[in-house]
Amino acid sequence: MTAVLEPTNSFVKSFEKTPGHARPWVNDLRGRGMDVFKQLGFPTTKQEEWRDTNISAIANATWSPAKLVTGQAAFDLSQKYSFGKAAAAELVFINGHFDPHLSAVSNLPKGIKALSLEKAFESDAALLETHLGKYAKIEQHPFAALNTSFVREGAFVHVAKGATCEKPIHLLFLTLPGAETAVSHPRVLVVAEENSECSVVETYAGSDSSVYLTNAVTEIVQGKNSRIDHNKLQQEGNAGYHTALMQVVLEGRSLFVSHSTSIGSKLTRNDLHVFFGGENAEATLNGLVLANGEQHIDNHTLLQHEKAHCPSHELYKHVLDGKATGVFKGKIFVQKDAQKTDSKQTSKSLLLSDTAFMNSQPALEIYADDVKCTHGSTIGPVDENAVFYLISRGLSLAQARHLMTYAFAADITRRIKIAPVRARIEDFMTALHGLPQDLRIADEARHDVALL
Repeated sequence: MTAVLEPTNSFVKSFEKTPGHARPWVNDLRGRGMDVFKQLGFPTTKQEEWRDTNISAIANATWSPAKLVTGQAAFDLSQKYSFGKAAAAELVFINGHFDPHLSAVSNLPKGIKALSLEKAFESDAALLETHLGKYAKIEQHPFAALNTSFVREGAFVHVAKGATCEKPIHLLFLTLPGAETAVSHPRVLVVAEENSECSVVETYAGSDSSVYLTNAVTEIVQGKNSRIDHNKLQQEGNAGYHTALMQVVLEGRSLFVSHSTSIGSKLTRNDLHVFFGGENAEATLNGLVLANGEQHIDNHTLLQHEKAHCPSHELYKHVLDGKATGVFKGKIFVQKDAQKTDSKQTSKSLLLSDTAFMNSQPALEIYADDVKCTHGSTIGPVDENAVFYLISRGLSLAQARHLMTYAFAADITRRIKIAPVRARIEDFMTALHGLPQDLRIADEARHDVALL
């Protein structure tokens, strides 16, 4: 257990200076978050859940709240990551603040809302009071407690009963240079009611020229027979830090598909928890990590099976180069009432250098006696025999190694249905090796979530 924070801590000071909210229940939510954060303190490597990720650089820094930046720089960065007409709606946040001038929300179909959290406090107060802060378990996650302390800015997506949306809703969180060691706390709430369907993309990106922290929390609650395809693309700046918790709650016969890609930041910690609260709910978690230099990317997942007849599939792949380090800790938890659970978990890692390091810890905790659960983990270098074969067919060494890693990652990217997300990952990989775009692997014919 870490020590209680001193009153001089920059986050405590910022909290004390934060103006009160017009709605008392929001103030109560914030106060509870800060109380929990003070009690927990920052996690240390002496704690089991954090023993492979040292966040002392975050804990020892003095952070100031990020401020809204406008002008040409904000416009240019938003255009770089925008989906344009490929999105049904695009909400743009600069340094954690919603920018209505860069956003577009007019093409949403009937029954679907996508708006800033601050605006939703006025238009959908009852829904927010019912759901906001009810699912993220802040007592187990200090950074989520910290995020809750500063709840104000963020996004709210509501999909009404029976509503569908063919194009994705894009939530774009960008960080621009401002005050050094600036921090933002994006909050996302997605409520999908019965028989509804939509796709949501969260993109996190920023400048390489400043040190900053993005501390995000996403809560997703799905009603019966609902379907959500969720993509998260983390492409923060090289000096940025990224911490995030996503909590998903599934009712009966609902389907949740997650594609999580981490290719940026100096240090990333992602926690993804899926709670099966109804029978015949299903979840698929796909993850891709592309890290080099001295990046550190840590993914923790939990599939919490509480009800019977709930299948789940999980595949995380890591490509590590240079002195990059990766962590994957995934747990399948099966409660005694969750009979007929069918769950599969796989972690595969490719090390491109002798100095890259991967720590993979898949785990099962089962209290039911009629289940089918498996897990597996592999870590290894590029197959040099295959590389030699490609070189013998006229490719350079760089091209051969690139194609091998590209094919390894394509097992994840080809499952991504949202074309702009898939293209951005492919572009990043080719640019990383300085290779032409015609070396892309195009496979848009199959996107079967059951390929595991």
